[in-house]
Amino acid sequence: MRVLVTGVTGQVALPIARALAREHEVFGLARFRKPAERARVEAAGVRPVAGDFTAGGFDEAPRHVDALLHFAVAKSGDWERDLAANTEGLGLLLARCKTARFLHCSSTAVYAPAGATRLTESNPLGDNHRLLMPTYSICKIAAEAMARFAARHFGIPTTIARLNVPYGDGGGWPAFHLEQILAGSPIQVGPDGPHLYNPIHDDDLIAMVPRLLEIASIPATIVNWAGSEVVALEDWCRFLGELAGREPRFAVAERYIPGVACDVTRMHELLGPTRVGWRDGLRRMVHARHPELAGAR
Repeated sequence: MRVLVTGVTGQVALPIARALAREHEVFGLARFRKPAERARVEAAGVRPVAGDFTAGGFDEAPRHVDALLHFAVAKSGDWERDLAANTEGLGLLLARCKTARFLHCSSTAVYAPAGATRLTESNPLGDNHRLLMPTYSICKIAAEAMARFAARHFGIPTTIARLNVPYGDGGGWPAFHLEQILAGSPIQVGPDGPHLYNPIHDDDLIAMVPRLLEIASIPATIVNWAGSEVVALEDWCRFLGELAGREPRFAVAERYIPGVACDVTRMHELLGPTRVGWRDGLRRMVHARHPELAGAR
């Protein structure tokens, strides 16, 4: 296949692009403002193509690809810029790549906060991340709407996958927490804990991409893309603390991300369960990033 991956320099997209490049011709779209970013993508076996979602500039991107995987996201906090990039820019790219099957990576940030309720794909949408990332949730909802429109208007088979806490050797939210624990910095949480999520390892993300493209449809298929295990942020931080030999500290903050626990019934039906248990995945992450820590061996 010819595959175009957007946001290819990011934490989630690059491992997926690297894995796909072992068997397919993969183009990676990003702004590539730094030469080191282009070199890293080329080293992954991916052909870099420069593009800008804010300006709608995609002249280097191939028009005819078999699959388009969209991971790019603008989250500057500037409403005009972020709406233009995440919605208008996406529409312009889809108008250019109408022959592709389309995987749109959304986020469970589109759901209205619901405490410990395990959210299905039909639960109400809302401004989940507004306290910490003011434009993020609304722009993700708007991008989903654009993807749904393009599926029907251009006849593009589409899957909208709502991602929940990706992590791996290359980083992720738990990796950020690990650095806070090592530095002795408090981890900010809200007053309504425990904060439940579904962490999903890079290996499972990579394994599920082919099936996510297979189930693409018109109208778009919508599915939670999350780990099969629901885990409290507080628990994974305590486990990271055990591996690091440090006790994590928590601080209640006014600005925080509410918990989002996913119901993955539909994902299990369409894609199957995830394979990497959260403890094994975190241990691997710690070993990759800090092999000097005894608990990660």
